[in-house]
Amino acid sequence: MRFEKWQALGNDYLVVERDLLPAPLTAARARLLCDPHLGPGADGVLELSPPTEPGTVAALRIFNPDGSEAELSGNGAREAIMYLFRRGWTDRTQFSITTVAGEIRPTILSDTTCRVDMGRARTRSDDHTGPEDGRGTLDSAESLHPSGADGPPLRWTYQHVKIGNPQCAIRVADEAALDALDLPAIGPAIEHHPLFPQRTNVSWFCELEPGVIRARIFERGVGETMSSGTGASGAAVVYVLDGGGSGAGDAEHESVVVRLDGGELTVDVADDLHVDLTGWAVPVYAAEASDELVAALQDLD
Repeated sequence: MRFEKWQALGNDYLVVERDLLPAPLTAARARLLCDPHLGPGADGVLELSPPTEPGTVAALRIFNPDGSEAELSGNGAREAIMYLFRRGWTDRTQFSITTVAGEIRPTILSDTTCRVDMGRARTRSDDHTGPEDGRGTLDSAESLHPSGADGPPLRWTYQHVKIGNPQCAIRVADEAALDALDLPAIGPAIEHHPLFPQRTNVSWFCELEPGVIRARIFERGVGETMSSGTGASGAAVVYVLDGGGSGAGDAEHESVVVRLDGGELTVDVADDLHVDLTGWAVPVYAAEASDELVAALQDLD
C-alpha cells in the first residue's frame, strides 16, 4: 500500500489512493493510520478516487483522526490538490474536484502553492440552532468553564459560519488575550455544545493590524492544531463582517492575511461572502506500508 505524508502549515495528512488500498477506508482504519504509535500518524487521511462527476479530476474524502468524516478541510484540500497535480492526475493549472461539501476549484500558482475557490460562506445553516443570523453568546458556566478552574465563568460572543464545514469564530481583544487561552481545556465544550448539532470547529482571533489577523484553532475531531484552512477562512469572514480589512482590496472584496501557529494564509472575502483561500502544501515523504500494517488494517472493520 503506497501512501504519502503531506503538510500545510504543520497540518499533516496521509494521502492515499482508494484503488491502491488493501481494504475500504473506514473509521477504524482511519484511526489506525492516524495513530502516531501504531500507524504513520497524522491529523487526518485524504482518500482520492477517480472522478464521480463529469469535468472533475478526482473525488476527495477527508477523515479525522477520531475516524469521523469531515466535509472539507482547507489545508487538506490543498495537499490533495498539489498531490494530484504532482502525480499527474491532471496537467491543467485550473481544475475541479468533488468533496462531501461539494465541488471546489483550485488554481495552481507554483510547485507548492495554489488558490482554492472555497465557495460562498453562510452565516445560517442546519449546523447551528442558535440565532438566525448566526451570532450569539456562549455563556453557560457549567459547559464552558473547565472543571475545577478558578475565576469567573467564560463567556464568548461568537459568529457561526458554514464554509464547507461548520465554524464558530470568536474575536478576542488582543494577542495577549489570544495567547492566554487554554484551548484543550475550553475547546471541547464548544465543539460539543448543543447549539452545534454536528459539532463545530472553533477559531479565536484578534486583529494585529488592518487586514492582518492572528488565529488559534480547535478542530472538530482533532483538537488544537497549528493551522486550519477552513478555520482561517471562517475567522477572516467574521473579521470582514465586523468591518475589518486593510482597504487594499477592490470595491468588491477584502484580502485578509491570517497568521496561524504554522504560518500564514491569505483569504479573499467578496461582498457576497465568496471565499478564495491561498496557501502552500508540501510532501513530507512517500512510503509503502509494511506487511504487518496492511494485515492490521485488513483485520479491522
